[in-house]
Amino acid sequence: MNLLMVIFGLIAICGVLGIFQSIREKNILALVFNAGAAAIFGWFVIMTLVSQGFPPKLH
Repeated sequence: MNLLMVIFGLIAICGVLGIFQSIREKNILALVFNAGAAAIFGWFVIMTLVSQGFPPKLH
């Protein structure tokens, strides 16, 4: 679960970077999809940290 959380965190960071790029290019559809990806994957990472802690509990 720890590696999956890192990968999802990287996806959320890429989504935030995509938000800034889509604002600069004035692309509304890209803004919506990047914001959705950043929100969903970021929320998953935050909730995983809250429920399992860091480093994650094994059982």
